[in-house]
Amino acid sequence: MISLDLNIVATLILSIILYLLGNFLTNKIYILNRLCIPPPVVGGLSFSLIIFILECFKIINISMNTILMPYFMSFFFTIVGLNVSFYLLKKGGKSLIIYWLLCAFLGFCQNIITFISSKILNINPLVALMCGSISMEGGHGYSLAFGRTLESLGIKSACSVGFASATLGLIMGGLIGGPIAKYLIEKYHLKSSNHTLKNHNLQNSKRSLLSTTDTDFFIQILIVLLCMNIGSTLSNFINIYFHIVIPSIVGCIFIAVIFRNINERTKTIKLDFPLLNFLEELSLGMFLTMALMSIDFFSLSSLFGPIIFIVFCQVVFIILFAITIAFKFLGENYDAAVMISGMLGHGLGATPNALANMGSVTNKYGYSDNAYLVVPLVAAFLLDIFSIPCILFFINLLI
Repeated sequence: MISLDLNIVATLILSIILYLLGNFLTNKIYILNRLCIPPPVVGGLSFSLIIFILECFKIINISMNTILMPYFMSFFFTIVGLNVSFYLLKKGGKSLIIYWLLCAFLGFCQNIITFISSKILNINPLVALMCGSISMEGGHGYSLAFGRTLESLGIKSACSVGFASATLGLIMGGLIGGPIAKYLIEKYHLKSSNHTLKNHNLQNSKRSLLSTTDTDFFIQILIVLLCMNIGSTLSNFINIYFHIVIPSIVGCIFIAVIFRNINERTKTIKLDFPLLNFLEELSLGMFLTMALMSIDFFSLSSLFGPIIFIVFCQVVFIILFAITIAFKFLGENYDAAVMISGMLGHGLGATPNALANMGSVTNKYGYSDNAYLVVPLVAAFLLDIFSIPCILFFINLLI
């Protein structure tokens, strides 16, 4: 068997190539594009599956140096925190609060499902927990962040279980969101208050990155790195002195949110959000690609059955929850049906899934201003306020 040991630079080169490959494939293959499967998932998983097959036939074994991965991860979540503005909370009104609480309750139930499933399947409840809100509402980002935390506690293959669960959830969220909303709209004869059909893939005007000066660039980088460092130090302090397991990303998000909202009042530093959003997408792509391309399918193969069982339970539960509870509390109107399509998207997958689901519904039945305000706000960052403490509660409860 051939053995390859990739250094940091070679691993980074491979990550970039796989990201570009994933982007190419998602643009060329309709089903991948329709389901909004992220390029890192396509490129990274394709590579890890190929390596798995080659290892089965004892052809090649590759080891990679992914030391940069946690830094990309912290960088991404810090920018997520910088995008949180308390001012935006005022615009959503009652619907935002209700939707927010419903999603928080959904996340709690997802973790309860994993605990019950772990007893039925006789597996470690912390392994099962990776198939709960960590990978369902949290997606691949949380799977990596909390998976690394659990692996540091001795739970082998936590990241791999999370990635597998998140990928299955991503696919299912994209498949069921539109049809469920269509069922609700046609069953209750719901109509949009805005009868004009629009293209809802919102084209935000983007300032050219070429106009950014080197000074502007380094100021934004400095802000992110400072929040990262302070947040990571805060998390380590709490872990050491209070014996509470808190991933470094939690501290990073917390410090970034505080900085953003204080800065919003004092106007001390101008945050360049087009640049920050570009860096956010870049860091997300790199850490997901690195994580997915290094999945060890050999150690994961024995858990395929339990993962599929738990994800199936999650899908059944969220459909019942959305139709019988969430739809009713959201008002049983057209806006509620569109929000349900979004909830199924990010409740099993990710925010892009939610927007894709809502786009397919509103392109056919009419626009929903309320849904397009509420769902992205909650899915992108407000849900973290509930989901992170909930996940930490279950982790510390089950250790």
